[in-house]
Order: sequence, then C-alpha cells, then structure tokens
Amino acid sequence: MKTTEKPRVGFIGLGLMGAAMATNLQTAGYALIVHDKRRVAAAPHIAAGAVWADTPKAVAQQSEVVFSCLPGLPQIEAVALATDGILAGIRPGQAYFELSTSSPELVQRLHQAFLEQGASMLDAPVSGGALGAKRGRLALWAGGDKAVFDAYRPVLKAMADQPVHVGSIGAGIVTKLVNNCISQATQAAIAEIFVLGVKAGADPLSLWQAIRQGSLGRRRTFDGLIDEYLPANYDAPNAALRIVYKDVLLATELGRELGVPMRFSSLALADLQEAMNRGWSERDCRSVMTLPQERVGVHIKVDPASIEDVLKMDPVAPTDTKRG
Repeated sequence: MKTTEKPRVGFIGLGLMGAAMATNLQTAGYALIVHDKRRVAAAPHIAAGAVWADTPKAVAQQSEVVFSCLPGLPQIEAVALATDGILAGIRPGQAYFELSTSSPELVQRLHQAFLEQGASMLDAPVSGGALGAKRGRLALWAGGDKAVFDAYRPVLKAMADQPVHVGSIGAGIVTKLVNNCISQATQAAIAEIFVLGVKAGADPLSLWQAIRQGSLGRRRTFDGLIDEYLPANYDAPNAALRIVYKDVLLATELGRELGVPMRFSSLALADLQEAMNRGWSERDCRSVMTLPQERVGVHIKVDPASIEDVLKMDPVAPTDTKRG
C-alpha cells in the first residue's frame, strides 16, 4: 500500500450496514468503486463520486483493497469465488476484507483460495448495528495477516472507530459469533425476567428506572432497552432479525462441532426461529423479546417522552466494577 496517497477502495454490498460504511469512507476522502446486486442501492454513493462496477471482479480489478458486507454465506461465497467474483479480478499483493458474519469453515476456504492467488484475505466482521455504522461507531474484529491489517488501519478507522486484530484467520468470525451469541442469550434472559416483574404488578418504566441503578444497570446492561423494547418500536431495524438469527445459528453449529454445550444459546435460537416463522425477518432483532410477553398476556409499551424524562432527571450512576 502506498503511504503518500489514499488507496482506491472497492466496496461490495450496500445494504443497511454496507451503505453507511461506504458513505463514511467517502466522507473520509477515499475514492470508491462500488457494486451491489441492486444498482439503485449505489445511487447516493455514485452521486457523491463513486464509480460503479458491474461485477465483483470489476471491483477488484479497479481497486487496491476490497471490502464486502453481505447478508449470508451463499452471497459471501458467490461474491468471492464465482466466475465474475472478487477472486477472478484480484491481483497479487491486493487485500480483501470480508466484513460479514460468515462461518469459520467458509473463511478458511476463502483465505486459502486468495492465498493461492498471492492476495490477502482477512475476516473482519463488525458489530454495532445500523446506527453504529452511520456514526462510524463500530467494533471491527480482524483475523489474518497483522501486517495487512496494520497497513489498512486508516481505511478501517474510517468505517469503525474500534478496529482490533484478534488473531489468525478465522479469529474475527469466532469473536463475532461469541459476541452475538452472548448478546442474544442475555437478551432472552432479560425479556423473560423483565416480564416477570411486569406480570407481578411493576410499572415497566419504574422497573427499568430502578434496575438501571442496580449493580448490573451501572454496567449499562439495560440501557439498550430504551430504543426498541420499552417503546415497542420494532419496525425500523437497527439489526434485522434474520441477520441475528443467522449469527446465533452459526454459533450453535460451531458449538456442536466442537462439543461445547450451548444450552442458553439454543433457547435464544428457539425464540428467534419462532419469530422467523411468524414472518418477522425484517423487523428489529429485539422484536423477539415480545414473545415472553405474549406467553403471559403482558404488553409492554412506554411513551418515548416518558423515557426521555427519566433520562434527563436520572442519569445512570457511575459504573460499578464490583458485584453487588
């Protein structure tokens, strides 16, 4: 990578997350080559100066470094390995960062294929949701050649404020699966037990206000409930349920392969599967938290203005690092 000028960046996949990350790259002054299965998705980026490429192969041919952000394993494999895919256009010495949640097995196959071409492939999934992507406030966990990671750190920082090299190839994906599985198992527990309090007569807003100042609350455990769960606002997804379902499914499959019991994660997966069966795939992932409410005849919906009033008069206490 040249140090005197910014590299030309290829970006494939301009969905909810990818579009925001690509926009942030442009804002940071990077020249973009873009591709998506829907050209209309690239319209804002093209209007801002990006160059359209008809295929992933063409993206690689015109770029120094390529990023892809895609919804699932079939799309990741096709974009990388199809006859008009990235591999067909990449040159020795180029780098490819895959930003999606994949599987360790697929990551290893992609890494080997690109290695044979003399190119570098790193798995670099991100975490932070659509809002985090818009703000550039994402964690990015990269597995692979650290020298390549370091060379492109400025590019990564333009998309994600917390890029971290976590180990060899595949380590990024494992980190993402662990993170998302913990998140969903914790969310399932909160959804079930919060309903217990409401069913027992507690006012939802008062209950949240109280536990937010407890030992877990001071670690910000319950702050995420204010955006979707408490106001029952699930139709404008920060993270689509289908994506989270895929991630937890991949994590539980990895657990089975390694002989690791995934009891809590499997319970969370069962609720996600039920939500998928109801047609909620494009709703926010926290919509799954309404299932425990249905099971006991409770409906939680708090006026957003009331939540704001609590936040103004009752800011969270300093983080307590001790259990209590």
